[in-house]
Amino acid sequence: MTEGCILETRDLTKAFKGFVAVNGVNLRVRRGSIHALIGPNGAGKTTVFNLLTRFLHPTRGSIHLNGSDITRATPWQIARRGVVRSFQISAVFPHLTVLENVTVALQRPLGTSFHFWRSERTLDALRGRAMAALEAVDLAPLADTMTVELPYGRKRALELATTLALEPELLLLDEPTQGMGHEDVGRVVELIRRAGAGRTVLMVEHNMGVVANLSDVITVLQHGEVLAEGSYATVSRDPRVLEAYVGTADD
Repeated sequence: MTEGCILETRDLTKAFKGFVAVNGVNLRVRRGSIHALIGPNGAGKTTVFNLLTRFLHPTRGSIHLNGSDITRATPWQIARRGVVRSFQISAVFPHLTVLENVTVALQRPLGTSFHFWRSERTLDALRGRAMAALEAVDLAPLADTMTVELPYGRKRALELATTLALEPELLLLDEPTQGMGHEDVGRVVELIRRAGAGRTVLMVEHNMGVVANLSDVITVLQHGEVLAEGSYATVSRDPRVLEAYVGTADD
């Protein structure tokens, strides 16, 4: 494993009935960095995320976390190793309060996730940690609000609070600002910056302003292959990257 990397893929490949969605991707994510995975629609970004978290099985290649080969690990084993993922669609419990959402997530390590008949007793001990997570994303004043009442941007912030409460070593963010207005985007950028302190973040993101603002390293995918890699200043001037994005209205 490359020195200083928390996550590394070697020749990572995924084919679906002859269509190669990810082709020979060698990805190295440096510990403590914010690393962005970008590319036009259909470039294979979410497929890479699905491979890293073992929602998909690679056709070829290997995945290494902290020097260990996790290619054949199950999704729950990946999570137990400190890898936590958010999804493009906000995944929160709409009819629980903001505080209850985070507190329920914190039950998992205690093995009480499904002991709803003991909820008051088991959850009380976790409320302090849950409130700390909410404070980190500026949601503490809304702790008793029903989640269904939150605007979209605040729901994404709640999802981030939930993932941070699990104290991940590696945080995978899939389109964290998708569907947000300008004000919410700015707020979430600052939350991700704060979340990145002391941990590693790998994110898929279409908003180039967000990528430029946050990323230490950017990997550009096109047609499932690595097209370019480097700082924003480097990849934004790469003629191949500029050509890849021509005509992609969403970008």
